[in-house]
Amino acid sequence: MKKIIYLFSFITLLLASSCTKDFEDINTNPNAPNSVQPSLLLRQVIYDFGEQMSYEGFVAGDLLSQHRTALDFNLFDRHALKSPQLGGNPWPVFYTNLRDNEIILKQSRSSQTFAVYEGPALILKAYMAAGLTDLYGDVPYFEAFNGVNGTVTPAYDSQESIYLNDNGIIDNLNKGIEAITNYTETIPLEGDILFNGDLQAWIKFANALKIKQLLRISDKVDVANDLQTIYSEGNFITSNTENAIFNFTNTDPNSFRLAQLRIGDFNNFVLSETMEDILTHLNDSRIETFFKPFTNATTEAYNGLLNGVDATSTSVLLADYSLAGTAFREDTSVLDANFITAWEVHFALAEAAEKGFITANAQELYETGVTQAFEYWQTEMPASYLTGNAAFNAPGTTPLEQIITQKWIANLINGYEGWVEYRRTGFPEFRAISASLNNDLIPVRMPYPAEEAALNAQNYNQAASATNDNSINFPVWWDEN
Repeated sequence: MKKIIYLFSFITLLLASSCTKDFEDINTNPNAPNSVQPSLLLRQVIYDFGEQMSYEGFVAGDLLSQHRTALDFNLFDRHALKSPQLGGNPWPVFYTNLRDNEIILKQSRSSQTFAVYEGPALILKAYMAAGLTDLYGDVPYFEAFNGVNGTVTPAYDSQESIYLNDNGIIDNLNKGIEAITNYTETIPLEGDILFNGDLQAWIKFANALKIKQLLRISDKVDVANDLQTIYSEGNFITSNTENAIFNFTNTDPNSFRLAQLRIGDFNNFVLSETMEDILTHLNDSRIETFFKPFTNATTEAYNGLLNGVDATSTSVLLADYSLAGTAFREDTSVLDANFITAWEVHFALAEAAEKGFITANAQELYETGVTQAFEYWQTEMPASYLTGNAAFNAPGTTPLEQIITQKWIANLINGYEGWVEYRRTGFPEFRAISASLNNDLIPVRMPYPAEEAALNAQNYNQAASATNDNSINFPVWWDEN
């Protein structure tokens, strides 16, 4: 009997030893790798961020920028920004993609095989970080994006430091250019749906972003020398063939998300009165691209609705207002996810010239930007457009107002850019909304989302206290007077 017991014990120990020795191999799924190739992650980051922010741009950003208005589910349009509905919470879009981009950056620095990804990853990090802090102000940054390898309760950093410190926005753009310039290997950049692996195009992208972000902080920092250097060197995006964009298609998986929404959700968004008045005043033919004539019109007429109606007390008939044009649902192949374009760069340079930051002809830069913006939206520009109410020196306006207004028009669905530029410049003039839930004030920042109070309470409480209880009326650093 003892021999049987000893034999059983020996077999048990042998099996246990064998299981322990081979445990990792046995329990590892060869079809589910625990690391992702940077080429796959790069494509994922570019596509996911561009697609999600284009959707956010339509359902939330365009409401804040008064391009369009919402008929129902419109607490956000009434400026209750802490109550996102069909959209209005871009926070996880930024942090998810910044986290994934950080993986690419670490892979590029730990393996020579992946070194080609370092420059693009730094440039994308700067691009997304700028979008994040321009919306929210102070945010978790230097301790964030590291997932399981870092803190899960990162501190909030000042917007000034995110822009100006080492490993911040401007520094990462410079380092991204340097990494690409110093790259001497022949391994190609794969997964690049912006520039198809063209590293020189990434340098132009980075310089275009520097122009944009330097101008954005120009009320706080002397940026003239840096802007003049970039402009004089000329190595930035200058034509629509160089735009940092990727095209949507008419079919999955790359179609514009609004084309897939149920028709009731899509029809919730109509032309705003602000947009109608501006486009009509300018005799701007893009109104036919952006919107459809309203159903009850007997002729080709467009009608906008004042933003922020109280849907509980105001009866609005859909047929009386102009819906989004065919490009946003029936034929989304004409749409792009827009990171930055030649027309945006030319408008930024026109502003820089007008303010004396660079030595250049502001009017020529402006007119080039307008022409490129019409081309981008595949709309023929009226022959008299630049000599009429859209002229650089049109009576009753200023060159700066003309520049920003044209940038605002062309930035339709481009995230929250129209609203950000309004906050920075005050142009174009926005309407007081119909039934404000923010004491008739135009918000000047996005509120931190509710999940931050639950998941990062101590740091959130400090940031909320510094913004007057997470107020949407508390300006970000570059907007402070």
